[in-house]
Amino acid sequence: MYYVDSMTLLIIFLICVFVTLIVGALAGLSDIRCMKIPNSFSLYVVAAFFIAYAALYFGGHSGVFAPLWLHVISGVLMFVATAILFSLKMIGAGDSKFATACAFWIGAKYLPVFLFFMTLGGGLLGVVALYIKRKKPFKSPKEGSWVAQVQGGADKVPYGVAITFGMLIAFMHAGYFSSEALSSFVDVHLVESGS
Repeated sequence: MYYVDSMTLLIIFLICVFVTLIVGALAGLSDIRCMKIPNSFSLYVVAAFFIAYAALYFGGHSGVFAPLWLHVISGVLMFVATAILFSLKMIGAGDSKFATACAFWIGAKYLPVFLFFMTLGGGLLGVVALYIKRKKPFKSPKEGSWVAQVQGGADKVPYGVAITFGMLIAFMHAGYFSSEALSSFVDVHLVESGS
């Protein structure tokens, strides 16, 4: 019986992780296409985190995540940091909300990893933007897209791509894909069954 519960928890956890990553990919794509990240994407990411956290906590697998307060601190710190960047017009409001939502998944321990790789991704996109702005390699980019805006002289970066990149790397560092974390669901079954 516990094995079924553990496997159900594993499935819930993996669904929530992959929903978050898929939403991240869609956020990056939306940012490239129209320089906007819908607010609903941030809500999906936060909802997926809390569903996964609650399921694992009440199912006895809370060790996959850090204590909840560390995840909340991560979200609050990211909100403050991105609100400052937004006030300086360095990122958009959608970027700020999406980065904050993703930070709930990361937790305070891996927040520096998230920030580093998000910043690295943003810097690489900045280099690409400079190239596009100077060389204008695209003949008829879609109106309103990032490429069209940059070729038109705007200094913009689709930070949704950088946020998703940073989140993916932070997920790996947090061990969400590790064999140790995933096998812990099976190990519980073995202990409970006395095998």
